Amino acid sequence: MGEYRQGGTTKFGNMRSILIVNPNSTESMTNGLKPLVDSLQFKDTAHEYFTAPSGPKSINNEDDAAESVSHCLPGLQAVLDQHDGYLVACYSHHPLVPLLKEQSAVKKSRKPVTGIFEASVGASLQIIHPEEKFGIVSTGKVWEKILSEAVVGFLGIGSEASKRFAGVETTGLNATDLHDAPPEEVRKRMKDAVKRLLKKGKIGAICLGCAGMSGMDSMVREACVEELGEDEGHGIRIVDGVQAGVAWLEGAVRAGW
Repeated sequence: MGEYRQGGTTKFGNMRSILIVNPNSTESMTNGLKPLVDSLQFKDTAHEYFTAPSGPKSINNEDDAAESVSHCLPGLQAVLDQHDGYLVACYSHHPLVPLLKEQSAVKKSRKPVTGIFEASVGASLQIIHPEEKFGIVSTGKVWEKILSEAVVGFLGIGSEASKRFAGVETTGLNATDLHDAPPEEVRKRMKDAVKRLLKKGKIGAICLGCAGMSGMDSMVREACVEELGEDEGHGIRIVDGVQAGVAWLEGAVRAGW
């Protein structure tokens, strides 16, 4: 798997290529996504990575998300003709998703674009049973309101789909804290948030509501088992937005959607 570097001229020939965009400027977060993508084993697709060259180190609110656009868009515009699909790896209703769809190199060829938020919500609705709901575990408390409103907006106010959303619980840590804070503190906060979410109804799926949570599904599983017991706890589906987004884009690119 190659890695896109700003200003590069990578060519892929006939191989499919998906660009995974980290709109914050912390390269270690980008690197943390690679094992998750590789584990999907789409070996005949090149997965390239773009990290914002400057701007917020961590996207902790809507203002950070908006600011990140100006730091990302110039570099992205230079490579939009090199890839077949695009994933914005920030768990928010990120403005880069609609903006990339409107870029001429993307719009003309109708190249698929999604965000990890949209991909995980869509995947959750498809894997839960009719009597179940899905929820989100995210970082700072500010995301409880932001993501709740984003889900309702994405699914439609009053829609049957939106009624299957249980809500958002948060850890109180930001995206960089997830990797910089003491591991036991991170584990405790993740598990506490999951257990609060599980008390909100019959939960069938939990979305990891931050790209920085990628790879932390073991903590979520541990909390599910502690709260619900072995059988029911292992039945909860844990949805990683990065994997959901890459899988959806792989299908969309293959199908020519």
